[in-house]
Amino acid sequence: MDESLIIKLDNIIKRYEMGENQVLALDDISLEIKKNEYVAIMGPSGSGKTTLMSIIGCLDTPSSGTYYLDGENVEVMDDNELADVRNRKIGFVFQTFNLLPRENCIKNVELPLIYAGVKADQREELAIQALKNVGLEDRMFHKPPELSGGQRQRVAVARALVNNPSIILADEPTGNLDTKTGDEIMKLFHKLWQSGHTIILVTHEEDIALNAKRIIRLRDGKIIDDYVNTHQILIEDQKNI
Repeated sequence: MDESLIIKLDNIIKRYEMGENQVLALDDISLEIKKNEYVAIMGPSGSGKTTLMSIIGCLDTPSSGTYYLDGENVEVMDDNELADVRNRKIGFVFQTFNLLPRENCIKNVELPLIYAGVKADQREELAIQALKNVGLEDRMFHKPPELSGGQRQRVAVARALVNNPSIILADEPTGNLDTKTGDEIMKLFHKLWQSGHTIILVTHEEDIALNAKRIIRLRDGKIIDDYVNTHQILIEDQKNI
């Protein structure tokens, strides 16, 4: 397999049983994403984008088809192996932040390291560095209820980064933020992409998707469009003049 590929999906089908009926959520999806790509997956409600995100993130398994994640065949993995590959390879950022309200920022960011078996003193050191990397060095001992929405999302990004994953998978990461704060979070994702991470952004918002370099559109469980975002390339070219 091409070593530049980090994601390779071949003929992915996902069906859900709904009583006596079957719902076809993904209909023969084939997709390749290279290392250090910045991709937006778009589609209306019911298009299959959340299901596709769940499969890419190893949170769900397809009904049929094959999935290679960074050269590893996901299809043959059991639940424990899937949990391990999620922890090693993927950093998740969700719309609702998913932070522990009674723990401070450091403890929240440490969580993936606990699952990875990292020792306590090293966990704290790595969590502090991750928080510094997202500009929260002055909020490390605060708890989520003491933070703004943008600060909470930065904690979530730090948590996603702390294991140095290959992929950052962000599901509607600006959905609970005002426009200005959302723009700040998107600038942070841009910096992460520039530093070498693969960014996969799941969104229904056109202006958020335009931050990506490549846009994939879904409808009724099928890819209906997959193209390079020339708007973003033009912006990058203007910055480099």
